[in-house]
Amino acid sequence: MESTCIRALADENQISRCKNKIENVGSDLSDLATIIGLIGNDTRIKILYLIQSENRLCVCDLSDILGMTVPAISQQLRKLKDRGIISSEREGTVIYYSLTEKYLETVMSVLTNGTIKNLIEQ
Repeated sequence: MESTCIRALADENQISRCKNKIENVGSDLSDLATIIGLIGNDTRIKILYLIQSENRLCVCDLSDILGMTVPAISQQLRKLKDRGIISSEREGTVIYYSLTEKYLETVMSVLTNGTIKNLIEQ
């Protein structure tokens, strides 16, 4: 199916304004798309929610909380860490995971302004 535009005149000012908006926020939107893509997974959104609410957790904590194996949690943490959404810090033999400064505000906004906030308040 081919789609055609039927407008008589283009609003060149609007088009130019919108192009400038996209240029100014393009990288932010790309970051948001990355986060949304990653949190589209049930386990990863739970991990991000828990890390955000507790500030940091280790893989064993997440394994116990979510009732999953350590390797399964580790695989999800690796995906989040590879994208720079979470970071790790070693204390002795334990590695703690937390949100990176770069994504902290974005993740918190997604988690607190969306469905999770509504579920928590019920």
